[in-house]
Amino acid sequence: MRTYKLTAYEKNGELITEETFTAENDSQAKEQGQALLEEKSLLEKTHRLASPAGKLLLFHS
Repeated sequence: MRTYKLTAYEKNGELITEETFTAENDSQAKEQGQALLEEKSLLEKTHRLASPAGKLLLFHS
């Protein structure tokens, strides 16, 4: 399992959420990250999901 980091921000830069979770691979992590954003109604907020290698899997500004 690998550890991924999801963060979401307000437009003014204020941190809304910062979560870490584990997934088998980048594809699974992307699905989990998308689900977390939907669950918390953060899809339209600035957000990013980064892999352990620093690769951006999800990004919205």
